Amino acid sequence: MSLSTLDVGIVLAYLAGIFVLAQWVSREKGGHQKSAQDYFLASRALPWWAIGASLIAANISAEQIIGMSGSGYAIGLAIASYEWMGAVTLLIVGKWFLPIFLRNQVTTMPQFLEERYGNRIRTLMAVFWLGLYVFVNLTSILWLGSIAVSQVAGMDQTLALILLGLFALAYQLYGGLKAVALTDIVQVTLLVLGGLLVTGITLSQIGDGSIVQGFHTLWTTHPGKFQMILDPSNPFYKDLPGLSVLLGGLWIANLSYWGFNQYIIQRALAAKDIREAQKGVVFAAFLKLLMPVIVVLPGIAAVMLAPSLERPDAAYPTMMRLLPSGVLGLVFAALVAAIVASLASKINSVATIFTLDFYAKRDTQASQPKLVRVGRITAAVSIVIAVLTARPLLGSFDQGFQYIQEFTGFFTPGIVVIFLQGLFWKRANEAGALAAAIGSFVLSLALKLLWPDLPFMDRIGLVFLLSFALATVVALATPASGARDRIRTDDVSYKTAPSFNVASLAVLAILVALYATFWH
Repeated sequence: MSLSTLDVGIVLAYLAGIFVLAQWVSREKGGHQKSAQDYFLASRALPWWAIGASLIAANISAEQIIGMSGSGYAIGLAIASYEWMGAVTLLIVGKWFLPIFLRNQVTTMPQFLEERYGNRIRTLMAVFWLGLYVFVNLTSILWLGSIAVSQVAGMDQTLALILLGLFALAYQLYGGLKAVALTDIVQVTLLVLGGLLVTGITLSQIGDGSIVQGFHTLWTTHPGKFQMILDPSNPFYKDLPGLSVLLGGLWIANLSYWGFNQYIIQRALAAKDIREAQKGVVFAAFLKLLMPVIVVLPGIAAVMLAPSLERPDAAYPTMMRLLPSGVLGLVFAALVAAIVASLASKINSVATIFTLDFYAKRDTQASQPKLVRVGRITAAVSIVIAVLTARPLLGSFDQGFQYIQEFTGFFTPGIVVIFLQGLFWKRANEAGALAAAIGSFVLSLALKLLWPDLPFMDRIGLVFLLSFALATVVALATPASGARDRIRTDDVSYKTAPSFNVASLAVLAILVALYATFWH
C-alpha cells in the first residue's frame, strides 16, 4: 500500500511546517550568537508544558510505537507496565532527584558524576552513554522507523532510514534543545491525535462501527492479552515475570531511564526553576498513562485483524493500512513526528555530552560559538554512524523494544546504584561507584551465561542488589570523597507544591484502578 496524493500532501505540509517552526522558535534576537547554554540547555528557560511534552516526545518514538505495539501483539497489555510504572517513576524524579540536580546547576549527568565522585567515573559513564545513544537508541529508532515508513509509504527501507536521519539532524542542528523542546508540544499533540485515531478505527473495525463494542469483543475473545501480571505458564513470562514488574527490576530500569538518562533529564535541567520542572514531569506522567491506549491497543487489535503476521513489529504499520485516505496521512505524519522528535532529542544529547564532557574539558579556552560548532559537527557524525550501523545491529530482531531492554539491562543496575548513593549517601565515593559500574556489567554477563532461564527483569533486580552491596563495601573500605564531593544537598528542599501533590495522588489512583481491572 502507498500513500495517496492527499496523504503525501499532509505529510509534506507537516514536515515543512515543523521545520520552519523549529527554526523560528530557536532564533536569536538582535544578532546574538548562541552560547553553549543556549544551544544545549535552551537558556535554562523552558516552561512546564514544553518540559512535559518534550519528555514524552523524546520517549515515544519508533521503538515504542512500532516496538511496543509489536510486543502488544505478541505478549499483550502486560507490556504497558513500562509506560504505567514510568508514570510513577516520573513523580519520584520530580520530588527527590530534580531538587538536587537543579540546586547544583547540573548540565549533564557525567558532570554530576565528576562533581560528586571524580573524573574517572565521569569519563567511563560518558563513553558508555555515547555508545548507548548512538549504537542502541539512534539505530533502533532509525531501523524501526524505517520499517514503518517503508511498509506504509511503499518506500525503500534504506532510503527511508537515510531520509529520517537527515531530516531529524537538520531539524535540530541550528536551534539545539530549544528547537526540539518548544516544538514538541506540536509533535505530541499530533502523536496523541494520530494514535487515538489508529486505536479508534481498529477497534471500530472489530466492533462493526462501535469502538466500545470492539474493545469488549477484543477483551472477551482474547482475555489472555489483557493480563497485566503474567503467570509462570505464560510463554512470555521470561520477558515480564509476574510481580517483578511491580516489585523488582522494572523499577531499576525506569529509575535509570527517567532519572539519570541525559536525553530525558536534559529537558528538566533546562527548566526556569524547580516548580516549573515539577509541573512538567507531572504533565508527562499523565501523558504516560495514555500511551498504552495509543501504542499497545493497536497491537492487540492486530491479533484479530491480522492474525498471521510474520513479525510482531509489523502490527502497527499493518493497522495503519486500515485507515482511509487523509486520515492515513495525518497518522503517518504523527508517526514521523514521533520518530523525528525522538531522534532529534538523542542527537542533541550526544552533542551535549561529547562537547561539554569531552571537548570543553580538553579545550578550556574554547569560545561559546566554537562549542556550539563542535556540538553541531558531533550531531552530524552521530547520525551518519547510526544510519550506517542500524541494519547490521537490528536487522535480525523480531521485537526491537525487547532488544533495547535486554541490552541496557546489563548496565542499568550499576547506574542506579551510582546515582542513588551519590544523591543520598555522603559516604559514597568514586571507588565504590567504579565497583558498581564494572560489577553491574560483569555480574549481568555472568548471570546471563550461568543462569540463562532467569528473566532479564529479575536479573536486573538481583544485579542491582549485588552491585549496591559491592559499592557500599568498597566505599566503606576506602577513603571518603572529601573535597572531591562538590554536590550540595544540605540546603535542598524536597517540599512540593499542593498542585504537585494532588496531581501525584490522581496518577496513583488511576494506576491502582488500571491494575485492579487488568490484573488477570
